[in-house]
Amino acid sequence: MAHGPAVKLGKDNASGYKTRLGIWMFALYTLIYAIFVGINSVNPSLLEITIMGQTLAVIYGFGLIIIAFLMAIIYNFFCNSAEARLNK
Repeated sequence: MAHGPAVKLGKDNASGYKTRLGIWMFALYTLIYAIFVGINSVNPSLLEITIMGQTLAVIYGFGLIIIAFLMAIIYNFFCNSAEARLNK
């Protein structure tokens, strides 16, 4: 037995909005990550600075993870809102 789609798929009027939002968020995250890589390449000793008992490298690394998670939540919120508004 083959499993079909759970819902009937149709035209998504919000796809353009979701695509643009995703590209902008990807570009923003890429920039933040590129700064991290740039610091590692140009002045790695800068990441040895201790802040609140942790090195800047650890804080920046966890920050990257948290930012990715928050961006996913924001993306989901705005995409759901756009779908509800545009796919009536």
